[in-house]
Amino acid sequence: MSTVQAYTVEQVAEILNVGRDKVYFLLRTGQLNSIKIGKLRRITDRHLADFVASLEENQAKA
Repeated sequence: MSTVQAYTVEQVAEILNVGRDKVYFLLRTGQLNSIKIGKLRRITDRHLADFVASLEENQAKA
């Protein structure tokens, strides 16, 4: 089994160079997926890669 990296909302905001509110918006609208561990929300490296790939795909279509 490979190791999965899980990021906090704050870490993802830093990675994407956006604010926390933007990350919460992306989560709320389903553009960015996450997992919940108890009350904690985490975004895995896979979720982040899928999100970036969808952005690239949408830009390629434009």
